[in-house]
Amino acid sequence: MANKKKSQRTEENLRNERRFMIGPRLSFAGAEAYKLLRTNIMFSFSDHNSTDGKVIGVTSSIPGEGKSMTMINLAYTFAESRKRVLLIEGDMRLPTMANRLRLRQAPGLSDLMVGLNDIGDAVQHFTTAKEGAEPVTIDIIVAGTIPPNPSELMGSARLDALLGVLRKTYDYIFLDQPPVTAVTDALITAPKTDGTIIVVRNNHASRGALADTMRQLRLVDAHILGFVYNGASDDSRKYYKKGYYKKGYYKKT
Repeated sequence: MANKKKSQRTEENLRNERRFMIGPRLSFAGAEAYKLLRTNIMFSFSDHNSTDGKVIGVTSSIPGEGKSMTMINLAYTFAESRKRVLLIEGDMRLPTMANRLRLRQAPGLSDLMVGLNDIGDAVQHFTTAKEGAEPVTIDIIVAGTIPPNPSELMGSARLDALLGVLRKTYDYIFLDQPPVTAVTDALITAPKTDGTIIVVRNNHASRGALADTMRQLRLVDAHILGFVYNGASDDSRKYYKKGYYKKGYYKKT
């Protein structure tokens, strides 16, 4: 019984730490780093004349590099600058966003793509704010009901059609993709995006895994916007649990 209570406290502390690292709870250095990343991304699309929103994929080489938290904080930074922002959890194999942000588990992306729900049913709102500042709201579509065939869903024309509709409403759409070397989903969806960001965690991914990731993304003609170097300081490293994410992926594929 004591071990069970200790385990529950540990899991609760982990969730609280993850929430602490979101948006207004970032350190000054972390917030400034995300603002610089926002600027670099916006300049990457400065020569695009289309009024449609941009779809940006966020992936990594291997599990555990912090891509989902990076995407959430990046989206917050864009929303803070009064951009219309949508997060899509395209990781249907090991979804975590609903728990992290205390949202409904469904309906979500999978439910939309099989026609069970409309966009209005699936979009949820996450609102947070710095003390004394106006609230910042991000629209989110979580993974939804875990399907038996995530790769087939992500590669279908239904995702293209959905993104086409969402581009008319949002300035930036961030698509959370599974790690490239774990499953094929990121390679399937990369050509559907306007650019891909690769998250690399300090002292985590090997050079071989990163090189393999780059090779595979180039084979599908992915537009690689750049890299995010994650976990460089003790403060940003502490809430990751090495092995948890990896175990979940390879068990389900």
